[in-house]
Amino acid sequence: MTETNDAVMSAAMPFAGLDPVVVAVLATTLVVGATVQGLVGLGLGLVAAPVTMLLEPALMPDLLLWLAMLFPLVTLTREHDDIDWRGLAWSVSARIPGTALGVFLLTIFSKHALGVAVALMVLVSVATTVRAVVVPVNRSSLVTAGFASGVTGTATSIGGPPLAILYQHRSPEQIRSTLGVYFVIGAALSLVGLAVGGRLETSTFVLAMAFVPCLLVGFVITRVLRGLVPRERVRVAVLVVCAASAVVLLVRSVPWGG
Repeated sequence: MTETNDAVMSAAMPFAGLDPVVVAVLATTLVVGATVQGLVGLGLGLVAAPVTMLLEPALMPDLLLWLAMLFPLVTLTREHDDIDWRGLAWSVSARIPGTALGVFLLTIFSKHALGVAVALMVLVSVATTVRAVVVPVNRSSLVTAGFASGVTGTATSIGGPPLAILYQHRSPEQIRSTLGVYFVIGAALSLVGLAVGGRLETSTFVLAMAFVPCLLVGFVITRVLRGLVPRERVRVAVLVVCAASAVVLLVRSVPWGG
């Protein structure tokens, strides 16, 4: 009965127990993150994860997983004709064993060590492809990127860069739509894993629903800005966001001050 009452109270007052300033900061970061992701295909987690981890670590990773699954559903209503379904079939299939390996690595390595390793891997990948080195999008590369994304996404919560780097030379529409579907499926898999492990809270889902308007605001801003961003600049933006995510992860992972 107590759990039922708590669920009812959570649904009625999703922000209960959160400082209004914290709510305002989270809402702002979600708007910014949604805008970035709407432009280049990824960025919601990059912007919101560090802030959420700093202000309310108990909400991680549930809150952002729900939002990461919901936001592409909004963007895909307008942009779905260019989805690379063949590529998704290979990358999503490979993400499943990658997720399992990520869980295993968490049992033998610290999050700090894994975070540093993944951050350096992403930075090296960006550095090697920034000079117009084209990695072919084929079965082998898709399986590799999907597997790597499963490992990094599970171990560090940053799983977008491997696939984004692979698709960087495709059209902006295909980058955004293909990554969008990938994020929906990937977040759903992670949420199922949390549920099986008994770590999925109803209150966090309700809170995520309360923050959905922030995603919608970001989506509207994206529609305004998209026409101002030249198509040829989208690849540069993808690489910048990937590199920034690696730097953020590196800063989060290094145990400053011991």
